[in-house]
Amino acid sequence: MKTWICFFYGLIMAGATPAHGETKRKPILDDPYLWLEEVEGERALEWVHARNKECFDELEADERYGKFLSQAEKILNAKDRIPYGSIRGKYVYNFWQDAEHVRGIMRRTTPESYRLAKPEWETVLDIDALAKAEDENWVYKATAWLAPDYERCLIKLSRGGTDASVHREFDMVAKRFVEGGFALPEAKSGVTWLDRDTLLVGTDWGEGSLTESGYPRVAKRWKRGTPLAEATTIFEGRHEDIGIWPRVMDSGEETIALVDQSLTFFTGAFHVIGPDGKLTSLPLQESADLAGFYAGRLLFTLREAWEVDGQTHAQGALLAINAAVFQATGKLPSIETIYTPDERTSIEGVTVSRSGLYVTLLQNVKGRILRFSVNPQSGQWSSKLVPLPENGTVSISAAGPHSDTIFINYEDHVTPDRLSEFDAEANKFSTLKSLAARFDADELDVHQHMAKSADGTEVPYFVIHRKGLKPDGSTPTILYGYGGFEISLKPSYSATIGKLWLERGGAYAVANIRGGGEFGPRWHKAALKTERQRAYDDFIAVGEDLAKRGITSPKHLGISGGSNGGLLVGAIFTQRPDLLNAVVCRVPLLDMIRYTKLLAGASWAAEYGDPEDPKMREAILRYSPYQNVFPDKKYPKVFIEPSTKDFRVHPGHARKMVARMREQGHEVLYYENTEGGHAAGANLKQHARRYALEYVYFSRQLGLE
Repeated sequence: MKTWICFFYGLIMAGATPAHGETKRKPILDDPYLWLEEVEGERALEWVHARNKECFDELEADERYGKFLSQAEKILNAKDRIPYGSIRGKYVYNFWQDAEHVRGIMRRTTPESYRLAKPEWETVLDIDALAKAEDENWVYKATAWLAPDYERCLIKLSRGGTDASVHREFDMVAKRFVEGGFALPEAKSGVTWLDRDTLLVGTDWGEGSLTESGYPRVAKRWKRGTPLAEATTIFEGRHEDIGIWPRVMDSGEETIALVDQSLTFFTGAFHVIGPDGKLTSLPLQESADLAGFYAGRLLFTLREAWEVDGQTHAQGALLAINAAVFQATGKLPSIETIYTPDERTSIEGVTVSRSGLYVTLLQNVKGRILRFSVNPQSGQWSSKLVPLPENGTVSISAAGPHSDTIFINYEDHVTPDRLSEFDAEANKFSTLKSLAARFDADELDVHQHMAKSADGTEVPYFVIHRKGLKPDGSTPTILYGYGGFEISLKPSYSATIGKLWLERGGAYAVANIRGGGEFGPRWHKAALKTERQRAYDDFIAVGEDLAKRGITSPKHLGISGGSNGGLLVGAIFTQRPDLLNAVVCRVPLLDMIRYTKLLAGASWAAEYGDPEDPKMREAILRYSPYQNVFPDKKYPKVFIEPSTKDFRVHPGHARKMVARMREQGHEVLYYENTEGGHAAGANLKQHARRYALEYVYFSRQLGLE
């Protein structure tokens, strides 16, 4: 379910007409490149290094590379970035990376100091120094805090950026790791504090303790001072589950502990741990998503309409039940409706604060925040709109159940981030910090358009370009998309896109295609499994609409996407190579016949379908890029970028695709970062290099000087 992992995105479907009258082709089912799936295999890595050298020799030799690299490094290492913080007890904590702190530092300041233009920071943990002292390639991943005093936490560290991490107890008062404290060995673990001396842990306990997807299957209670091997089992999931994740929710007044059993990526069961240690399952829909704990109520959203006691609760609604009543009876209490979105609105987030319950919405792909309160006796909910700017993305940057302080961020495609502090009592906010403009946006226009997809569905997209653009199809344009896992693409300020592309005269478009969450669960479900082609049709429709409006043309159109978005652009360039002239395909899924057999792939069967099922296999074969690239078709020169250390999307997808395209005689560039995990970069230097390579490539392919 979306609560535990975030992934970080009709021409060949049955009955569709092939493009330009070509006959349907049979997918290529042989697979001579299985040896490239050996992630650290000697032969495979020799192949990787050879492809990387070819890429560097070509792109780094371009006279623009040095300038782009310098600009990207300057942006990423800028010291005047907004230091976004987390409110934890007496302090605001911030994780910071720059040229001096490449791996990053954990630092803190007081709320009073944070409000100043130049806060006085105190370094708590230096990851660069730690990595040097321990001779480890540490990458900071996350912090799990012990509330309400926030004096202890678990620091999550990864070797090289992989999903497998260690967790080590850290003393925030003494600013050092706790000698003899809690420490979990390297694994894909889920861990949370039950109290100061107890953790709830899901990890690799040995043979048979992981699910088919490689995530924890068993949750245990681990007491301080005892060996990890002696932890007490509290729950066992099934081998076919995605994973189990212990969880403690805090309302500010009380906590509730539970185990989240992910049955599939979008379904699950929630088991509440009682004071006696016994578990009771919440009687919710399997597709319901637990959203929080507030005012003694468990909050959840619906991915499907739900009929209970003769009343139908709408798809996408935010609902609540009384936790105490449930724990006392084990039965479903009366259901309270907090908010029901309309068909152009989705719930993006639910945040608990002492000052209220904050619900972040996306209305026609533009952000809103509502602050809710509840009458404890009647169970009636009321709301106020937080008075924020319109037409951009609003998000709660920092809040917590033990604080009244709320930090809210606003940004859009051409407006730099603005961090504000919200005064709930006065219902107004004041700007704390603003990001300095990283590119000249004075001559840019932003428009939201609609494109009609193959089945008539109106698909929104944003495009940013120079004012007074001549509609002659000559503007080099990058079209970005994702379209999966109910993830929304919202207006955002990208300094690298602005500086390396928009400021130079290029255009940039973002497609809000089906499969995403822009309009709630229905928008996502419209492109699930056998309906996957709808997402690709939507993206094609946006590309065609850009050309119809004269913004660009196939010669000057490039597309970009990563992860599920890498699959998206892989499907697009194999289906419609005539539509475009450049493709950047990052950490992609490309062999959809074998994706469930590679790393975390089995956990995504609820999104794509199981290729072992004959019906699904037939549907997947129609779009799977690796099986649908052919020697007699003309493709643009593609740039594919996986990561060796990616423990989610196997680099074999990209390696095999490139090997097949090279064998068929197609031009293709390949860069595999040997660190960095699914983010394709372990530090700012690596990200800067990737940006420089990509924008050299786009400039060469699309004709931007």
